[in-house]
Amino acid sequence: MSVERVYLRGDVLAEPLFNHWYAWSSLISPASSAMFVANSHVKIMQSFVAAPQVHAAANKNPAMRGGPFIDYDPGRVKDIQSLLDQTVRGQARVLEFAADIQRLVKLLASEAAGASLEPLYEKVPESLRGYVELVYDLNHSPSVRFIEGLLYRSPFYSTASQSVSLSRGHVDERPFALSTPQLPDGEHLSLAVPFNSRELDGLFKMKAEPQPLGHARELFGVGDGDGGRLFSSFFTPEPPRPAARYAGEGVRVRYFGHACLLVETKEVSVMIDPLVSYEGDGGGVGRYTYADLPDVIDYVLITHNHQDHCMFETLLQLRHKIGQVVVPKSSGGGLADPSLKLILQNIGFQRVVEIDEMESIEVEGGRLTGLPFLGEHGDLNVRTKIAHLIELKGKSVLCAADSNNIEPKLYDHIHRLVGDVDVLFIGMECDGGPLSWLYGPLLARPLARSQDQSRRLNGSDCRRGMGIVERLRPGQVYVYAMGQEPWLTYLTSILYTEESRPIVESNMLVAQCRERGLESERLFGSKEIEL
Repeated sequence: MSVERVYLRGDVLAEPLFNHWYAWSSLISPASSAMFVANSHVKIMQSFVAAPQVHAAANKNPAMRGGPFIDYDPGRVKDIQSLLDQTVRGQARVLEFAADIQRLVKLLASEAAGASLEPLYEKVPESLRGYVELVYDLNHSPSVRFIEGLLYRSPFYSTASQSVSLSRGHVDERPFALSTPQLPDGEHLSLAVPFNSRELDGLFKMKAEPQPLGHARELFGVGDGDGGRLFSSFFTPEPPRPAARYAGEGVRVRYFGHACLLVETKEVSVMIDPLVSYEGDGGGVGRYTYADLPDVIDYVLITHNHQDHCMFETLLQLRHKIGQVVVPKSSGGGLADPSLKLILQNIGFQRVVEIDEMESIEVEGGRLTGLPFLGEHGDLNVRTKIAHLIELKGKSVLCAADSNNIEPKLYDHIHRLVGDVDVLFIGMECDGGPLSWLYGPLLARPLARSQDQSRRLNGSDCRRGMGIVERLRPGQVYVYAMGQEPWLTYLTSILYTEESRPIVESNMLVAQCRERGLESERLFGSKEIEL
């Protein structure tokens, strides 16, 4: 008797969650995770419970999009209160850990004035003892280095808070992920598995390799009740459209949206900042999806550790087909700059290598080189960021991500070493949020508003972007990483108009490039480039 084999449907969302909140890198590293639970999740839920109508009004105001407002009807106050109570009880140790981090930072601020730090170790809160090193920089400013390798093996890191939620029907319409937890409903099925679970690889392989439905049920222990019926609806006997690996003689670049590019020759495939759309109704926007990916992605390159560039939702679904992940080298142990290598290793990626500035990795037909990346991090000492120069078959593609040309001389030095590049991809989200928008939960004390607003998480404007173009002398210039695609707004909160400064500035850059005879375009949706 034959058993029908089924595929995981292309429109099934698989959202990684941490305590019911959308999971990203700062919710994995133990120290930063504790701070986000205490200073973001708990405070947002307390605010909603106290004044749900304020949140409802803010979510109707486009100017407030991306703010700390839960996008649920005020009638769900009891559900948020329940999640808040569950968090306070279940994360009590983590919340105390976060409070101890703040106590230690205040201790250093009040007592570390240049003399030896050794006497202060006795005053370190008990939960942190043995997990931190107290240090000065050469200007005698004190700080804390977290011993991350130990923290991942401490009581402050637990995979029990991790799960994956499956659903259908809202591919491009989701609440802003960083301010709205996911409450139970009849549309989402929660799989209580850690992110490093090999069962997830088995599930996501079913996008292209059919298996009996019973096999999928066994992976996660799904029964025959309502959850079983919902689970069954995520599968279909219909195969996805076929996608063959590139077999041309040149280099093909495909733009998948935002900062995600797939660079291929017939020998090697390289993907940058994976962020892939599901199958959807399109909304008039052309898109590549998971069905357009090759069976094997030899290298995945990450430019930096922000939620829209190191995106777990896509990475976990691709893990089974990724050969090696290449990440920027971290200074290690900083609260705002945790090791991306450790983060990815602890969620199940086995082959992760760090690349430093001006360091190269040889690949078949070329090499991958890390280049310096300035800006977009609010002047924080974040080392975990790098631009990637991909050289294949004599062609060069530079993925500069959100680089801000703060110091033009940098690109003179780079050009002296690497020469002209064939294709430049550059982000121009030149407004950016203030420092506190992303890093606020990690700050021991708030900045004055004027200081916060001056430290933007922004990329280059036209003048600065053209400075890069003039120095690197590319033949083609593409503006990307603008966060405009409809399948991304739940993560970036960006909704531009034609009058928005990033649109105006990028239009100017494209026009100036074309005036100089360069092929140039602001990318949106999808694009294929043959080199």
